Amino acid sequence: MRKEVEIKVHPSDIKDEQKVLKKAARKCQLHPKAVDEVVHLRRSIDARGREPFYRLRVAVFSGEQYQPEAAILDGFQSVSDAREVLVVGAGPAGYFAALELIEQGLKPIVLDRGKPVRERRRDLRAIQQFGQVHPDSNYCFGEGGAGTYSDGKLYTRSHKRGNIEKALRLLVEHGATSDILVDAHPHIGSNKLPKIVANIRATIEAYGGEVHFGTKVTDFLLRDGTIKGVIINDKQSRYADAVILATGHSARDIYSLLQQKNITIEAKPFALGVRIEHPQALIDSVQYKQKERDENLPASSYRLACQVKERGVFSFCMCPGGLVVPAATAPGELVVNGMSMSRRDSAFANSGTVVAVNEEDMTAYTDKYGAFGGLEFQKSVEQTVFQFGTGDQRAPAQRLVDFVKGKVSTSLPKTSYIPGVYAAPLHQLLPDFISKRLQHGVQQFGRQMRGYYTQDAVVIGTESRTSSPVRIPRNRQTYMHEDVEALFPCGEGAGFAGGIISAAMDGQNVARAVERYLNSTT
Repeated sequence: MRKEVEIKVHPSDIKDEQKVLKKAARKCQLHPKAVDEVVHLRRSIDARGREPFYRLRVAVFSGEQYQPEAAILDGFQSVSDAREVLVVGAGPAGYFAALELIEQGLKPIVLDRGKPVRERRRDLRAIQQFGQVHPDSNYCFGEGGAGTYSDGKLYTRSHKRGNIEKALRLLVEHGATSDILVDAHPHIGSNKLPKIVANIRATIEAYGGEVHFGTKVTDFLLRDGTIKGVIINDKQSRYADAVILATGHSARDIYSLLQQKNITIEAKPFALGVRIEHPQALIDSVQYKQKERDENLPASSYRLACQVKERGVFSFCMCPGGLVVPAATAPGELVVNGMSMSRRDSAFANSGTVVAVNEEDMTAYTDKYGAFGGLEFQKSVEQTVFQFGTGDQRAPAQRLVDFVKGKVSTSLPKTSYIPGVYAAPLHQLLPDFISKRLQHGVQQFGRQMRGYYTQDAVVIGTESRTSSPVRIPRNRQTYMHEDVEALFPCGEGAGFAGGIISAAMDGQNVARAVERYLNSTT
């Protein structure tokens, strides 16, 4: 017998498998000795009542043994001599596309402008400590993409876009803890993701694929409406049967290249705002209703949203026990993001807090720049904030209450942002329609979540890389660009994903579409 049931478990009992088994047996009206195994299917925290508890979905086995699924990698075979597909970008979209191509019997050739994941660390240190931005190796560019060193959250609402479980299982098979298959809000952490990313590369190479770093795509090889390959670093030609373009939301030069080649791109809505940091202990006390967080509970998080003057204002990429990090991809701009290590044990909690930006909000830019209107608007904010400052990656900041009142803070609380912050009129540096909506929005958040609106919170600017302000359109059925045969836009950079897992699933979907296309052309 296999039966699925839901049980409630006190945090102090969550690691006691015997207590969990007894609760599950009781729910199934079985004696504990009749239970052969209890398999955790889903785990979440319910903090709505007087005290928090774990809510578990478990499968109870009695009289039969649990049979785990075979490893996905067990079905892989060598593709050394197979048809080749260029995958531009080694982020989650590109790497999961490469894995899926191997599974489909095709050979992926992954090209990334940046460095291997371990080598990226030197460039991250340069931006953190010295304010030096390497344009091809930073928090956004390099092996693993933006998600590797910006938290590793795996939560997505895109359940209709692909096989979430398959993406998570592949991460586990490459070294992630199996907890991510169970947790309602799975997370790996920026300290563990580099090894997992390197393991994925090893798999790609072990089965005959190739991964090349320092290979910046500078041109497309087009013939009669079909892409035949790419030019690398202005000099090397590389040909293939199809090209997957998975360059991430910050590869602005790729958008320019597409425009130069008269390949259609279009502006799309995005969001822009700030990153707000609170003491983690404050968030814990609000969410868990405890003076001191139970040691068996993780650092607590939140998700907040409201409407202000017909625009969404919402928290984004919330990092409990996390750090605020510099995420610029070129000199002369200031961008911040958030990350957490696997233990989420920082004393701070931060979240992007942003305002939806629609086409009518940037009319002056779209009238001048067309499809690049959103990108130019985004760029102008990042440059304005940088130019106001100190010429490095120190960020302008205000206490939350001062930001709302429109006054420069006389002092700033301690922050996790390593380059440092300085007091500035951030409410004036941001576009007026952004800052005013944020001022109203965070006050509403304070009413939704008592304790949120406090002088102990600090506002840091600017959070602008929430998603791509450009979309590379593609056919819904074939995933192929309608202007260019054999060109497959993919992931966040194409405007079809928002996060590690949604990008991974899009990569898998596109890889399957490539296989269907190549089969139809043989």
